[in-house]
Formats: sequence, structure tokens, C-alpha cells
Amino acid sequence: MDRFRHRLGRLVNFLILAVISIVTLFPLVWMLSGAFKTGVETYLPVLIPANPTWENFQYVLTQVPFPRYMFNSFFVSVMVTVIALWFHSMAAYALARLRFPGREAIFSLIFATFLVSLPVILVPLFILVRTLGMLDSYQGLIIPALFNAFGIFLLRQFYLGIPPELEEAAILDGASYWRIYLNIILPLSKPILAALAVFFFLANLNSFLWPLSITNNSDLWVVQIGISSFRQQYSGSQNYVMAASTIVAIPTMALLFIFQRQLVESIKISGLK
Repeated sequence: MDRFRHRLGRLVNFLILAVISIVTLFPLVWMLSGAFKTGVETYLPVLIPANPTWENFQYVLTQVPFPRYMFNSFFVSVMVTVIALWFHSMAAYALARLRFPGREAIFSLIFATFLVSLPVILVPLFILVRTLGMLDSYQGLIIPALFNAFGIFLLRQFYLGIPPELEEAAILDGASYWRIYLNIILPLSKPILAALAVFFFLANLNSFLWPLSITNNSDLWVVQIGISSFRQQYSGSQNYVMAASTIVAIPTMALLFIFQRQLVESIKISGLK
């Protein structure tokens, strides 16, 4: 009886996971299918196109400025990722390892920004960026996206788990806090920094609301705005939209596949269960 219950439980778990997997993968499969269909076939309820074609990708890459949109997205995402990791790691190190008045209060204020979403601060942030003259510029796309409480929180949790004996030994050898940070903390932070780099890069690669708010110049559009314009301009040709979406999804899936181990390790070592 116990063996039967055990097998039944495994069968139920398998069926639940199978259903979740199908629901999760179906939009991706439908997107890939639509990317190879002709305009007429896009609306047919079939997954395998009758006449697969690469013309959709060729059209997206040559007839519209989609490569420019891709460059903008990658440039902004890389810049935000590199600069944000640099500043977040320094802030997290100070909040975790240095002792100074008001440290816990500062961290509490930073952590409280988790409760504030972008739509809430969109108007004042837009006014600030406009006052600084950063509308329709890469600065306006990059600078407001640099600071994120999630990165500081995750790095701080990681730094709290580093044995203090390492710093004490370095201080006895005459090392300054800056040298400890560069030569000890950063090398130990490679797994968590790699995971955060993926998070930051993908978040900015898929950003839509903020770039849409501050860019009128189509030369500064990111891919999400470009795909949105596709939906309006090619509303009767969803195959182009699917092809563009597939191109954008490729680096996302590649990053998740390459850094999946770092992502899992970051959740373990940060104390988030």
C-alpha cells in the first residue's frame, strides 16, 4: 500500500510538472513557429509551418533599423550592468563590513525602496531627467537605471557571510579597506557578481516603460520599443513581430543557459531560500 501511494505521488508530481512545463514552453514554441511562417500562415492554428522561411529574419535585419535597436539595448544594458555592479559592490561592502554611525538606518532606507515601483516615481524622475537635460540621450537611459536596492541587498547578504578573519589578517599586514575590497572581497564575489550581471543585463534588455518615456528619437529606441512599433506598423504581418522577438530572445536564453549554475549558487549563498 505504501509503495502504491509512493508511485501515485510520483505520478501526480510528474503530471503537475509536465503541465507547468507545457504552459511555460508553449508561448516560446509558438513564437519560434510564427517566426518561420509566411504572413498568411501566422494566423493558422498550426505549430509546424508548411513552408518554413528565413525571409522574416532577413526582412527584420535589413529592411528596418532593428540592428540599431539591438545595439542600443546591448549598449545600455552592458553599461548599466558594469557601472551598477561597481557601485553596488562598494555600497554593499560598506554596509556589511564597515562600522559607522547610521549604517543600519541607511540600509533600511535603501531596502525600503523595494516598496516603490517605477510607475510611482516615473513623473518626478522624468522631470528630474528633463531638468538635467538628459532626455533623448544615452545618459538618460543609463544613469537612472544604475541604482537598484536588489543588487545592494544581495551583495550585502553575501558579504556578511565572508569570514571576518580574512579582513583582520589583511589589516594586520597593513592593508587598507580599499585594498581589502579590491584584493579580497571582489575575487570572492565572482559567483554573486556573475549572477547579478545576468539579472541586471536581462532587466535592462527587456526594459520598456522608462525608455519609452524619455526617447522620441527613433535612433535611441531599444528593442522593446522597436517591437512595439512593429506591432503597430505591421499589425497584419505578425511573422515579422515573431521574428524580431525570436532574435531578442536568443541572447536571453543563451545567458540563462550559460550562467544557470551561478544563478542557483547566488540564491544559496545569499541566504535566500
